[in-house]
Amino acid sequence: MNKLFVAFLLLGTSLMAEYTNCKLINNDYEEVCESVVKEGVSYEYANKFLLSLVKTKQFDEAAWNAIQPKEIQQHAKNEKKANNSLVQYVHLIVENLHEYSEVYDYAEKTYGVNREIIAAIMMKETRLGKIEPKHDAFIVFNTIVTRIGEATAREKWLKKMSKTNMASVITYCYKKELAPEQCNLKSSYAGAVGIPQFMPNNFSYAKGYKSEIGDLSDMSDAIVSASYFLSQRSEWNTLMDWDQVGDMDTIEDDWYTFDFENEKASFVYAENKQGEKIYNCFSCDKPELQYTRDYVQKIMRYNNSSNYAVGVMRLAYDAHKGLSKIALP
Repeated sequence: MNKLFVAFLLLGTSLMAEYTNCKLINNDYEEVCESVVKEGVSYEYANKFLLSLVKTKQFDEAAWNAIQPKEIQQHAKNEKKANNSLVQYVHLIVENLHEYSEVYDYAEKTYGVNREIIAAIMMKETRLGKIEPKHDAFIVFNTIVTRIGEATAREKWLKKMSKTNMASVITYCYKKELAPEQCNLKSSYAGAVGIPQFMPNNFSYAKGYKSEIGDLSDMSDAIVSASYFLSQRSEWNTLMDWDQVGDMDTIEDDWYTFDFENEKASFVYAENKQGEKIYNCFSCDKPELQYTRDYVQKIMRYNNSSNYAVGVMRLAYDAHKGLSKIALP
């Protein structure tokens, strides 16, 4: 029996089937199915999605390789280089702030998050939308769920995280009335989507500039969505006073030196969630940095990396200076 005929046979069987439960061979898929049904997705749609050869039988080798521990460690080391390389694009951040000034006005007034911070985040994530994602979000997470073990805490976390994101993709596409084969959300190797790089689990934070539901591939909606995300996740609801921040160029350099000289360095934390002191904290004993520390910590709700957050602050600080120069007579 040739493979093409088998594929058509499977397709025909799925079209004739009546789905009334989540009884699938794969226990992980059953869990995902049950999760989306609770969110209002029909049994039929959930089953067809999780039985789709297009969505569940393709695997992303590049994404799988990128999440391996050695690659993650290397990515963390490269964060500094990424920050330094992006400084040359500050003028593009300033241009973006001018081009979308009306949207930034709205976002600042509505959510209280500084425009320079949002623009800097999008510069770091996708170079203000210039970097086009090359992966498919569902396939990224399906690859992890299919291949990862559960021997370590990290593996258990990755599997759980991937299943919840798979569920979010299915729910999103169901509401958009997209057939499983049409549900192709371009993403990073980590499964993040759109200009501000939202994980599917965070799609609920997608807000439109002039509509209720935001399109994360649209710059105006991306600005509003990222602003809403930070306002909700980090309780950032009052504009930061740049005069109290300090010289971020110098602060960033000092932080890099500290990070190089200290293992387990953190810009803001000395303890983990369990109250165990395991980090070497850069700003904890520096009263002059407490204001800056508070906002670096808020940015870390977007990406839990000190280097990421400090890099955003530095880019935003330089963009703020750029805006100030242009505003002068």
